[in-house]
Amino acid sequence: MRIAVGMSGGVDSSVTALLMKERGHDVIGVTLRFHTVEACELEGSHNVCCSPKDVQDAVKVSQRLGIPHLTFDWEKIFRDKVIDYFVEEYSRGRTPNPCALCNREVKTGYFARYLKAVAEIDRLATGHYAKIEDHPLYGRVIRRGRDRRRDQSYFLALVRKEDLELLDFPLGEMTKEEVREIARSHGLETAEKRDSQEVCFLMGRDPGEYLEGILGEREGEIKHVSGKTLGRHRGIYRYTIGQRRGLGISYNKPLYVIDIDPITNTVLVGEEEYLYNDTLYVKELNLHVPLSEWEDVVAQIRYRHNPVPVESIEETSDGYRVKFKEDVRGITPGQVVAFYRDNTLLGGGIIESFGG
Repeated sequence: MRIAVGMSGGVDSSVTALLMKERGHDVIGVTLRFHTVEACELEGSHNVCCSPKDVQDAVKVSQRLGIPHLTFDWEKIFRDKVIDYFVEEYSRGRTPNPCALCNREVKTGYFARYLKAVAEIDRLATGHYAKIEDHPLYGRVIRRGRDRRRDQSYFLALVRKEDLELLDFPLGEMTKEEVREIARSHGLETAEKRDSQEVCFLMGRDPGEYLEGILGEREGEIKHVSGKTLGRHRGIYRYTIGQRRGLGISYNKPLYVIDIDPITNTVLVGEEEYLYNDTLYVKELNLHVPLSEWEDVVAQIRYRHNPVPVESIEETSDGYRVKFKEDVRGITPGQVVAFYRDNTLLGGGIIESFGG
């Protein structure tokens, strides 16, 4: 098969390229460049995905493996599809998941379709810790990776069903330690490279700092759920539901962000009990398995969140109502909700609202 390997310049994608070559495929390394050299040097941070330094590392590994390598300058596509969305969502009082959107709109699903069209590849292989398997009834489906600490299936919940035919995740049965050992044994330059732990375009800044540089200060009130004004904020984009630290207010009990109202520019805070709810709404569901086949479903509302049992999913006039069998802490509009049966990813959507 003709396989393109998405090479981010890290150890995971480097080993992915190695494995694909060892399996006898016709392999080409491909890297997306999202950031200019000037931008990364200005921010003083190179521990970001798809930086110019990462591109250089991907080239070095490709040379060592003896495979061709191409770099695509997709800075504008990335800005239009991901960064602009990130800014817009935060300005609406929501907390987006840019990595999940990027997997659908840029570097995984869309990139696979693009390469199929322009380079006639059979599949795009990436270093995600997840599995793709052929199901006798549902076709190709995503399953959680064996290394549950690293499992990235949650970030793939928005990838279109049809794109799964063009994707491979060869690291799904491996642990991070096993991947690094393979890289060491083959002398790959990225064997000891640190993982990127941040949203790449933030360049080490927190979202509030980044967004203030774009949106400016937008002062408003911080109110208790009782209606009492407790203080002021510099912009609703500095807050997310469930946040406790950095509120800049004093109270006789610990307070958390309970809701954010972009219309009144208000951050609503309250005691922890107000964080719990048993219902959320999504406008659209991205289905990997037909909804009629969903049974014994659990849902994950954040990446680092334990899945919770779903009682029902009801289609409404403007989307879907998801009711849980128990109260869930910190349901957050803008985040992805991913649905599973056992370890199979059934689909996902973007949380629109909660309660009611």
